[in-house]
Amino acid sequence: MKQKTRINIGLLVLVVLVGSVLGIEAWRRARAERQTVGEVVLTPGSVPIYLDGQLIAGFQPTDLEQLSKVSFVDAEQGKTQEGWLLRDVLLLHLQRKRLKADSLITVSSSSRNKSARVTWAQADEAANWVMFDLSGRGTLKLVSVLEGLKTRDQWVQDVDRIEITSK
Repeated sequence: MKQKTRINIGLLVLVVLVGSVLGIEAWRRARAERQTVGEVVLTPGSVPIYLDGQLIAGFQPTDLEQLSKVSFVDAEQGKTQEGWLLRDVLLLHLQRKRLKADSLITVSSSSRNKSARVTWAQADEAANWVMFDLSGRGTLKLVSVLEGLKTRDQWVQDVDRIEITSK
């Protein structure tokens, strides 16, 4: 066999090997992408939203920019509380049909070891003012005029989790 023929065979084997490796890697990447479609990725600063124990979304403070602000005057100190309704935040990430009147919404703060529970019917009623307001430190706090959430001691500051349980 001539030297030129051996070189050509060697190059052909090298091209086939490189092509095989690149093809296998492309197949693996495509397969991995198909498996992660629908997976929720939380970015730093986002508040995770769980529905029946499954992470379905995370909302960022920037999501609030697309919502209308509302306000009420708290009875305890007569200060205006201004923010965004919890129902509007949830409807950014959920279809209304997935929430029943008796669905239980738990808004919690792990740093304060505090949580509050309201039903979807309560959150959906605008007159209850179940809403997020910005605290003095720029974190979210849950406020309302509902019993159990109407005083500052009952508010949930530094909100970092929302859980919805359908019944």
